[in-house]
Amino acid sequence: MINPPHKMTWSLIITCLLSSSCTVGPNYVKPSMVIPAHYKEARKGWKVATPQDENIQGEWWTIFHDAELDALELLLNNANQTIIAAEANYRRACWLVNQARANYFPTVSGVASIIRQTTLPTLFPPHFKFTETGTTDTLLLNSAWEPDIWGGVRRLVESKTAGAKANAALLAATRLSAQASLAQFYFELRTIDEDQALLDATVVNYQQALQIVKESFNSGHAAYSDVAQAQSQLETAKAQATHNGINRAKYEHAIAILIGKPPAYFSFKAKHLPLTPPRIPIQIPSALLERRPDVAQAERQVAQANAQIGIAISAYFPTLLLSASGGFQTNGFATLLSAPTKSWAIGARLAETIFDAGYRKATKQAAYANYEATVASYRQTVLVAFQEVEDNLAALNILQSEATQQKQAEISARLALKLVMDGYKAGTNTYSDVILAQTNAYSAEKATIDVYGLRMTAAVGLIKALGGGWEVHSIDK
Repeated sequence: MINPPHKMTWSLIITCLLSSSCTVGPNYVKPSMVIPAHYKEARKGWKVATPQDENIQGEWWTIFHDAELDALELLLNNANQTIIAAEANYRRACWLVNQARANYFPTVSGVASIIRQTTLPTLFPPHFKFTETGTTDTLLLNSAWEPDIWGGVRRLVESKTAGAKANAALLAATRLSAQASLAQFYFELRTIDEDQALLDATVVNYQQALQIVKESFNSGHAAYSDVAQAQSQLETAKAQATHNGINRAKYEHAIAILIGKPPAYFSFKAKHLPLTPPRIPIQIPSALLERRPDVAQAERQVAQANAQIGIAISAYFPTLLLSASGGFQTNGFATLLSAPTKSWAIGARLAETIFDAGYRKATKQAAYANYEATVASYRQTVLVAFQEVEDNLAALNILQSEATQQKQAEISARLALKLVMDGYKAGTNTYSDVILAQTNAYSAEKATIDVYGLRMTAAVGLIKALGGGWEVHSIDK
């Protein structure tokens, strides 16, 4: 008959299980922040979005109504290598959560063996021979479990879960950053296309001006210096038009890398730049904390650091290891499962570190310092988020006024050029006056194009600063 385990053994096991609800270490509380009631730069004309308004959605770039940009963003989402790497890191973080949860459960191992034994009565002839004495067959199961008495495993799972959510937010931030970079590169490239169109038109105008000067020189009404000036002006414009191709090539190559293609396999034709950015709905500042993935990442890192304090504190307490084993051992498989061959063992081991030269204290203090650092980093991330929104709101406000002023300057410069050219034909102006007017007209037109381009990139910057339609609850999926 097999005797049951000692009552004290079972009492110890039950006590450990009941006490495993204890969790040491501080419970997580989200760091506090001073949140402004409204954005300083959200002046008249900016409408704060309400729940009934159409907010920025996940595919935020569609707000620009550009089919080519839409296609490029789709390619980026599927083939950008930085995003793919971030996705892999997120999956790894999720598996680390499962790894941590495995510590809740006991480990079970099995051993099966067959041992054949022989004896050797003598090493000298004529009695030299092997004598078989029998075979031993063994089948054993071993189990060990360390109950989570002090909540160290719970804090570990809490830490890994927060880490996985931080990686999910990092993935979203990486994707948003790549999407915004692509959109900004796209509009900067379109700005270069507009510059190229302006330069090409300028070359044509300068060729016409050169022809007028040559005719005037041939008729004796102009000096050859006028011809030389006109020729120099024309060649300078041609050189600028040629040089403009360098910047276009760089942006085209950058876009190719973002969508996961070698630059040799990617190119697209010139296209006009939109003149007016879309209307962008903005949220109240407090909503920014729920819509910026980098803010969510920083907040989850605080939660992770908080849980690591609990892990460090749990090291101060003793650990209990429960073990059990049972199996069969016999001289033949035929009798392996019979009662006389059965064996079992059960036990408990309590261990506590008595001296560690301050190792656990240092670990705990380091965990507290790390927590304080992540809190400061979180608050700084929030402040930078507010700054980026304010910067882009200010840029759009100022650029809107600048665009109106610059357009008026362009109109005036064109009129001045026409009047000066008419005066040159009439003999009342010198060709130096014409060159100055041409230069002013070109500069004014280019400045107008540049302002339009800056408005588009600032619009992308504002959408990115607002989180691009991302919401914090998505990291819980």
